Amino acid sequence: MSAEDALAAARAEMVERQLRRRGIHDERVLAAMARVPRELFVAPGDRGRAYSDQALPIGHHQTISQPYMVAATCELLGLSGDENALEVGAGSGYAAAVLAELAESVTTIERVPELAERARESLAATGYERVRVVVGDGSLGYPERAPFHAIAVAAAAPRVPESLYDQLVSGGRLVLPLGSRADQRLALVVRSPEGPAEVRSLPCRYVPLLGAEGFAP
Repeated sequence: MSAEDALAAARAEMVERQLRRRGIHDERVLAAMARVPRELFVAPGDRGRAYSDQALPIGHHQTISQPYMVAATCELLGLSGDENALEVGAGSGYAAAVLAELAESVTTIERVPELAERARESLAATGYERVRVVVGDGSLGYPERAPFHAIAVAAAAPRVPESLYDQLVSGGRLVLPLGSRADQRLALVVRSPEGPAEVRSLPCRYVPLLGAEGFAP
């Protein structure tokens, strides 16, 4: 078996064992996870672990999220294919690539310029060059492309950032880890006439969201 075939087999096994068997049921999400080559978004030395059930370091005290958490986030967003989506915390660009399989337009924002450039290169190399990668304070969102139907945050916030909530359309969905630096839940927040409505959550562990509406650096 060639290295490419082995990686494809590992990706398929990841979808079945780590996602479907753990309760991910959205077939569009499962298909997207099966298409995106995670090995091209991890550090070269970690390619052999690309489909392990864990987050992996990508430098600058950041990680590429565990596959299950990427899939769970996308499933909570409930994307149908015609949405304008924002990701906060581009990291390696992997989750943005998955979102690009599921939404019409994707913008991802990253506070570390070196990671943003690496994500831009990886996305272009894997055919996701239409994803817009910008550098900035993700806790403030990206008003230039708002409003968004869906926002995914890949870092933990102490509370729902008002700027992100305000950039949602009515009925729009925001998925983010909420809590302290050590104790968090992945929450689905929906914009409603009565204000933020937290609909679902599950335990998680992410790096902190740093910025004006996140944790202090």
